[in-house]
Amino acid sequence: MATCLPTTRPRSCHEVEQSVSLPNEVYTIYPTRFDLKGVKVHDLISLSYPNSSHLSSMFNGAVHFYQPWESYRNGFGDPAGEYWLGLETLHQLTQDGNYQLRVDLEDFDGNRVYALYDSFSVDAECDGYALHVSGFRDGGAGDSLAYHDGMKFSTFDRDQDASNSNCAQRFLGGFWYNMCYHTNPNGIYHHLVAVEGQLVLGEEHRDDGPSSSVNPEHVLSFQSVKLMF
Repeated sequence: MATCLPTTRPRSCHEVEQSVSLPNEVYTIYPTRFDLKGVKVHDLISLSYPNSSHLSSMFNGAVHFYQPWESYRNGFGDPAGEYWLGLETLHQLTQDGNYQLRVDLEDFDGNRVYALYDSFSVDAECDGYALHVSGFRDGGAGDSLAYHDGMKFSTFDRDQDASNSNCAQRFLGGFWYNMCYHTNPNGIYHHLVAVEGQLVLGEEHRDDGPSSSVNPEHVLSFQSVKLMF
């Protein structure tokens, strides 16, 4: 008689870290017990920010982030390179766990800054995959996400922002837009030095690149934007 052997299927990067010792690799996790296929993630193990995985990574423009709702829901790109993990996976992982969110930024001169949030979660699809962040700690990047806290996710084919315009369509990305953004990490990648936009603080910005309000006077485009949780 055949015997079914138990298998270990890690649900998160924390469980991956308990079973392997290789750092900075692509692994498969299973956010729900009914998920037979699994989701490939870029896990950061035994580094300065351990037990974490990339939510989003953009650093050379190889992957186009102007994607429809379904792509942002399910995820796209290459976990070993530029990619978006997927809103449904984010919800499944953060709905019943304690997660931090870290945003790492690097400019075209190699200067690096970050922002850390002690609490991070994403609601279910029926609630628009709304973002919840709190407990900001500054690593030089400033707090650009507070403006987006509580906002539903928007794409060009599903407008859920607070603006009269379609922010995703207007700024060629997908994000938890408000009116419209204080940070736009999923915008069009600029293969050049910082692109200056208009003043920050509540404005609807002209700049359309992967950007953040690190500079208190201008919106700047960055060479590398990585979100980890």
